[in-house]
Amino acid sequence: MVHSFESWFSESFVPALAGVIFFDVWFWDAPGEAGNQVPLVVLWLAMGAVFCTVRFRLANLRLFRHALDCVRGRYTRPGERGEITHFQALSAALSATVGLGNIAGVGVAVGLGGPGAVFWMVLAGFFGMSTKFAECTLGQRYRVVHEDGRVVGGPMVYLRTGLEEIGWGRLGRGLAVVFAVFCVGASLGGGNMFQANQAYQQVASVVPALAGTPGAAVFGVVLVIAVALVIIGGIRRIGEVAGVLVPAMCAIYIGAGLLILALHWRDLPAAFATIVGEAFSPRAGIAGGFVGVLIQGLRRSAFSNEAGVGSAPIAHATATTDEPVREGVVALLEPFIDTIVVCTMTGLVIVTTGVYLDTELQGIAITSAAFGTVFPKFPILLSITAVLFAYSTMISWSYYGERCFESLFGDGRTLVFKAFFLLFTLLGAMFQLSSVIDFSDMMLLGMSFPNLLGVALLSGILVRELRRYEQRLAAGEFVKRG
Repeated sequence: MVHSFESWFSESFVPALAGVIFFDVWFWDAPGEAGNQVPLVVLWLAMGAVFCTVRFRLANLRLFRHALDCVRGRYTRPGERGEITHFQALSAALSATVGLGNIAGVGVAVGLGGPGAVFWMVLAGFFGMSTKFAECTLGQRYRVVHEDGRVVGGPMVYLRTGLEEIGWGRLGRGLAVVFAVFCVGASLGGGNMFQANQAYQQVASVVPALAGTPGAAVFGVVLVIAVALVIIGGIRRIGEVAGVLVPAMCAIYIGAGLLILALHWRDLPAAFATIVGEAFSPRAGIAGGFVGVLIQGLRRSAFSNEAGVGSAPIAHATATTDEPVREGVVALLEPFIDTIVVCTMTGLVIVTTGVYLDTELQGIAITSAAFGTVFPKFPILLSITAVLFAYSTMISWSYYGERCFESLFGDGRTLVFKAFFLLFTLLGAMFQLSSVIDFSDMMLLGMSFPNLLGVALLSGILVRELRRYEQRLAAGEFVKRG
C-alpha cells in the first residue's frame, strides 16, 4: 500500500500517467479505412478472449453445467471464507453489467454499426466467458482476507502478487497501478456518469417536466441520495440489494422482450438473417463498412459484459469459497446472461420492429421506440427498468472504484472516493451523451490492457489449477448437495 502523497506521486502516479498517455496515443485511436477509427484495445480484448478459450480448452462450454450447480450452492461447504455467497457475487457482478450497457449499448451499436453489430456482440460474449473465468479465478486465488473478515481482491492485487510470484514483480506493481487508475476513472465514467445520463434521458422522455437542466439536476439529486444509501454499507449491502434487484429486473425486461418476439414470431427468421447478413455485408451508409460494424459490435460487447476488463474479479474475490476455480466457473455465466441472452433479445426486438431504420434515434431511444411499437405505454415501464438497471450498475461500480482508490491511496480514504462518486452521479445526469460515452469507453476499455497482459502471463498457473480442480471433481472429492 502507498501511504504518503509524496511517495505515491513519485512511485505510482507519474508512471501511471505516462502509461495513460502512451495508451491513448498508441492503443486507442488508430486510423482505419475510410477514416474509420479502429481502437486497437478492442482487438486486444478480442485476442485475449480467443486466447483464453483455446488455452483453457473451451472451459466456457465444458464447465457450463457445473457453473449452474455452483451458483445454486450445491458444492458450498460450511466454514469457507468470504463475505457473500456465489449467487450474491454473481448478482453483484451482473448488476454492473446487465444494465444500460445491454439496453442503451445495443441501441448504440445498432445505431452506429447496423444490425450486424449484434452478431459480433454475441460472438464476443461467447469467447468472453473464458476470459471471465480466468480473471475471476485469479481474483479468488490472490485475494487478501483481513482479520476482521474483510476481503480485498482483483487485478490490482493479483497483478502485483501473482506476477511477483513468477519473477515479474516490478512489471506487476506497475500494471497494478495503471489498472487502478483506469478503474477509478471507469467507475466515475461508464459505471456512473453513463448510467445516470441514459437513465435520465429515458425518464425525461416520458416525464416532460424533467426536461432541461433543472429537471436533470432534480433527477441527479434523487439518484445521488438513493446510491448513497447503499454504497455506505459496503459489499455486503451491495450484494444483498443486487441479489434482489438483478433477478427482478431481468425477469421484467426479458419477459417483455420475449412477449414482443412472440408477437413478431413470423419476422424472426428474417431478423436473424438481417443480423448475420449485415455482420459481413453491412448496408450502405454504415461508417467504415465491415470494419465499422465489427468494431461497434466488439466495442459495445466489451462495455456490456466487461469480460477482460478486470472489474468482475473485484466482486468475485469476496465470494465465500476456498476453491478459486469454482468462483471462476460461476463467473463465466455472466457474459452468457448479459450478452448472449439479454443483448440478443434486445437486438432481435430492435430489428423485428424495424426502428433501427430511423436514423434520428440513438442510444436507449432506439430500444425504447422498439418496445413502444408493441406496447405504447412500455416506455414508462422501460424508464423504471432503466433507472433500476442504472442504479444496480452504479452501486457495484462504486465498490470497484473504491477498492482501486484504496489500493492507490491507502486505507481510510474511501469516504473521499464516495464523495467524488456521488458528485459524478449528479454531473452524469446533466452532461451530453457524446462526451460521457467517449470518456467512459476510454477508461473502461483501458483497464483491459494491464489486466489481460497479467492474465496471459499467469495462464500457466491457471491451467494447473483448472486441471487439479477437474481431477478432484471427477474423483468425487467435492460433495454435491441437494
